[in-house]
This record gives sequence, structure tokens and C-alpha cells, in this order.
Amino acid sequence: MRYPVELIEEDNGTVTAVVPDIPGTHSFGDDTGEALVRVIDAIESMAMALMADREDIPEPSAADGRPTVALPALTSAKIGLYRAMHEAGIGKAELARRLGWHLPQVDRALDLKHASRLDMIEAALRALGKQLSVEIEEAA
Repeated sequence: MRYPVELIEEDNGTVTAVVPDIPGTHSFGDDTGEALVRVIDAIESMAMALMADREDIPEPSAADGRPTVALPALTSAKIGLYRAMHEAGIGKAELARRLGWHLPQVDRALDLKHASRLDMIEAALRALGKQLSVEIEEAA
């Protein structure tokens, strides 16, 4: 998942990074590099808030020449799991039942700050009739 970012150079010398695809998502840094690193955490925080409110997490739009930030692979997998659940109308309790897991295990599988094992995310996706695909590409 790679989100386009708009960069704004502020009067005080800092740089603000805004993610137009996810309203309310922004961060700042002393320079462009720092702002881009920090905005990833802002995306994860906003995604967690959207998940808590059972809202859609917007897909990234085309970069159209803007800089982009890539979410960590595990974050992308967890957001994919959340989207699959949301699309299927399956809640955490139903997913736990299908997997034979306790509810806290499902909570951890969806917690973007928890270092879940990838095989757990894959098992949860399989329970929804989905599979995880990994793609390797050139670094930006």
C-alpha cells in the first residue's frame, strides 16, 4: 500500500505531510524526509481509528507525480484483513468462531501496533475465502 502525500513547506522551516486519501491524516518534520517517515505513523493511527469506528479505510489513489509513502507489509496485511471482514460483513466474534480463536487473538490480528505473525493473518484471510499475496518491487 503506497499512499500519495502532499508536502507543505511551513514558514517556520518545518514540512507538513498531508495524506489527501485519508481525511485528517497529516504529520510534520524538520525536513521532507522526516515528514514522510512520520506520516506513516499518522496513517496507521488514523486507520486504527477508522477500524475502531467500523469505517472504510480508503484505498490509495494514483500518485500523479506526488511523493508516496509505503505502509509496512504487516500493516498492509492487517488492513487487508479488516477490509475483507468489512466487505463480507463478518465481525470479530464470527471470525474468532470460524478460526477457533479467542476474541483477544482476533483483536491482536487487527491491531496495527501488535507484531502479529504473518501466518496468523494468512489463516484469518483463508477463513474469509481470501489469500495473502506478496509483491516485491524496486524501492522508491
